[in-house]
Amino acid sequence: MSFSTIIGSLGVSILLIAFFCNLFKFLSQDSTLYMLLNVIGACLSGYASYLIHFMPFVILEGTWGIVAALALFKKMTSHGGNASKSGIS
Repeated sequence: MSFSTIIGSLGVSILLIAFFCNLFKFLSQDSTLYMLLNVIGACLSGYASYLIHFMPFVILEGTWGIVAALALFKKMTSHGGNASKSGIS
């Protein structure tokens, strides 16, 4: 099995785990773990697509990874702001 196949399989597996956990209500769509799994899975899948020079999926997975990372960043920064406003350090 090639390196790109291993990386791509790992990335897709992580994305599918996140999807199934959300579908069966083990993880909510706005949970930090769900977003993190999406970032990691999309980045690994995108990297594997880059390794095999399949640009449509590099664009798809790259966009997915960026959007998931932005959502995670927004959640992390807004959570800190909410905690400080409520008096929790």
